[in-house]
Amino acid sequence: MIKKRVFKTKDEVEVTFEWPVDDDIDVISLVADFNQWEVKPMSLNKRTKTFKYKVRLGKNQNYQFRYLLNDNVWENDPDADSLVENDFGSKNSLLSTY
Repeated sequence: MIKKRVFKTKDEVEVTFEWPVDDDIDVISLVADFNQWEVKPMSLNKRTKTFKYKVRLGKNQNYQFRYLLNDNVWENDPDADSLVENDFGSKNSLLSTY
């Protein structure tokens, strides 16, 4: 799930990435072009039973990302704005802040 919070007085959008807790998943990381494709672990929120990652991104941009589950399985976000081809023969999730 992706939540976007647009700031009217700033050129930023606060984006919260969420993935539901699953017994088969120990760790989830967000890997994106806005963090130079570095693996960034998502925080476990026990109250909401989700893994979360929050970031502020520039308005009027497109960003590519994927989730890395248990350090070996790549997943796209079903709530992404779109999917785009990547250089590895698969697709990345696309987030739009327009």
